[in-house]
This record gives sequence, structure tokens and C-alpha cells, in this order.
Amino acid sequence: MIPFELKVFFFKIWQFLLKWSTKVLTFRTPELFNGPGSSLQLCEHIASKTGVRNLLVVTDGMLMKIGLLKPMLDKLNELGVRTAVYDGVMPNPTIEQIETGLTMLRREGCTAILAIGGGSSIDAAKVIAARATNPHKITWMAGLLRVFFKPMPLYAVPTTAGTGSEVTVAAVVSDPSTTRKFAIMDPKLVPIGAALDGALMTGLPAAITSATGMDALTHAVEAYISRNWTPATDAEALDATRLIMENLQEAVRNPTNVQARQNMALASFKAGVAFTTAGVGYVHAIAHNFGAYYHVPHGLANAIILPRVLDYSKPECTPRLARLAEVSGLKKGGETEAQLADAFIAHVRALNAEFGIPTQVEKLKESDIPAIADKAMSEAYWFYAVPRYMDKPVCEAFIRGMLPQAA
Repeated sequence: MIPFELKVFFFKIWQFLLKWSTKVLTFRTPELFNGPGSSLQLCEHIASKTGVRNLLVVTDGMLMKIGLLKPMLDKLNELGVRTAVYDGVMPNPTIEQIETGLTMLRREGCTAILAIGGGSSIDAAKVIAARATNPHKITWMAGLLRVFFKPMPLYAVPTTAGTGSEVTVAAVVSDPSTTRKFAIMDPKLVPIGAALDGALMTGLPAAITSATGMDALTHAVEAYISRNWTPATDAEALDATRLIMENLQEAVRNPTNVQARQNMALASFKAGVAFTTAGVGYVHAIAHNFGAYYHVPHGLANAIILPRVLDYSKPECTPRLARLAEVSGLKKGGETEAQLADAFIAHVRALNAEFGIPTQVEKLKESDIPAIADKAMSEAYWFYAVPRYMDKPVCEAFIRGMLPQAA
């Protein structure tokens, strides 16, 4: 049995090497169209600048049903771009859903992809784009740098402010056959262009606005407390946190406030830029498994777990939590770093309470906890430079605290 302290030492070295690898890899960002109406500007760009004439649109059925895509589809068709719409993406997209989209792309002769929707639609589109040009199966591409050939051109229009998938190198896929969620991570997956159009988000229900907003906050916070931070990721993470703290409550209370929606879209984008390099942590490692086992929406799972992980991590990142409190407007004057760190964590809990986000995971089962802990630890050990590691008993106890009866 390898002592836990030795494992931690090894994984810290591993994460240090990964941090240096980011200095070699090029992380491009998409060409950005920002502001109300920018989704139509992106459509005009696709029609006039790319030569694309057959476009696969990847989305979900609800957005099609409410007519959110109609202005964009009409604009594309008006400009001579034929569209084939694949609206079979569900939350936590599966291998089967992605392969179905790939079949449509090939059948319709599409040469580019436009993802319109939340993180699930954009992630599914990323993998469809990769599968279109790579011979390998989806499960083979899981992990780091396993997309060998340049994916089909991809553009993205997020309709929620949360995942930041329009700017990240990752796509998360569910495999129901193994009760597993896995990430495909490669800089080639970043879309070529993206539109942040806050006007598309004014119809989002409060529950989705709050959960996706807390998802964006989780990205910013985990990137900032990561040991793989850089000055550039710090700047993006802090700015994202500030924007979220200034705008999320307003977006929930007054959903038609376009400026608040636009600021949240920008915050999500910035948080995505930050965690693309710095990474995330235990919140995501555990949340991915809650999604795989119980289909808990990713943003909701992140929101539930975030304050608990911050409590656990605080001994190793108190100054950084204190800085997050400052940019969140929580500093009154004279507080110690420890007091500011506590104030930030308390504020996250207060936001959850205001938004009606539960403290427990209703579907969590005691019998699943050992397997969830194993998978979460493996993900965190290999991919995330967390400030404080967990061993198996600690991780199991941590997850057990979210059982319904533990409230």
C-alpha cells in the first residue's frame, strides 16, 4: 500500500509537469461576437466569410420548440446556407446521441457545425466535429490530446451563461453502459467562432439561470484556487467572479435585464478561459459522477458541492479565498484573511439558499459512495491541481455528507 503522502507528492509533481506543458501548447480562443444580436452577426460571418453552404445545427428539442433558433435559421437560409437541424441532444449527452448527430451530418453532406444551446449541445457538437475527421471511437478519444486530426469547423452560440464550453478545450460525454462521464480534452476542440448574445437568455427560467450561473462561478473559483494558476488565469477568474457577483442575482430576479444577461455571458466566457489553463477540482470530479449516476444537472451539482469543497480546501488556499471575497464586494475593512475566506464561503451558501438550491443530493445512495469516491479521486488526481487532496476515507465521508438523511 502506497502511503497517501507519497501519492500526493507524486501527483503534485505530475500536475507541475502539466502546468509547464500548457506553456508549450497553444490555447486559442474563438473569434468573439459579443453583444445583443451577435448571434445573427455570427450567422452572417459563416455565410460570407467561410464558404460553408451545408451546415449542421446541433441543439436540443426544447429550444427548437420555443422558436429560439428561428431568427438564426432564417438568417442562414436567407444568406444561402442550407441547414440540417439535429435536436436530439439531452442533458449529459451520451455516445449514442453524438453518433446519431454524426450520422445526420454525413447523410446531409454538412461541412461545418453550429452549436446553439447550453453546454450539453456545445459539448456534443465538439465531439461530432472530432468524429467527423478522426477514425477513432468516442471512448478512445477520452483523456488528454487524443484528437489527432483537426475537427470539422465548429461555431457556437451559448444560450446559457454557465459552462463556458464555447471557449474550452473539453467536451464531457456520458456512457450509460458503464455509468461513467468522461472528458475529451484537446485544444483542437475549441470552436472557431462564438457569439455571446445576452438577448437569447432573457427567457431562461430562474432555476436554470441560477444553476448555470453557479456553474460559471465554480469554474472561476476552482481555476483561481488551483495550484496551476497563472497571472493570466487569475485575471480572468477574478474578473469572472466580480461579474457574477454583480449580475447573477439581478439576472435571476429580473430575467429580461439584457445587460445583466450579457455580463453573465461574458463572465461565463472568462471563467472558461481561466479553467482551460488552470483546471478545476473536486467540485467537478464529484459533480461529474452525480451526473453519471443520477442525472443531476451539472450546474446544480456544482452549486451543491462548491461550498463544501471550499470549506475542505480553505487551510491550503485561505489568501486566495480572501481575494475572491474582496472582488465580490465582501470586504468591509479590518478583516483578517481567514475572516474574508469564511465570508466568501458563507456568501456562496447564501446565494444557494436564495436560489432554492438544496444542500443535499436527493438521489444519492450509500451503496454508490465507494465507487463514486474512486472515480472522483482518480479524475482529480490525474487532471486537477487541487489545493488539498483527499484520500479514500475522507472522500467517502465528504460525499456521505450529501446523503438526503445527512441534512
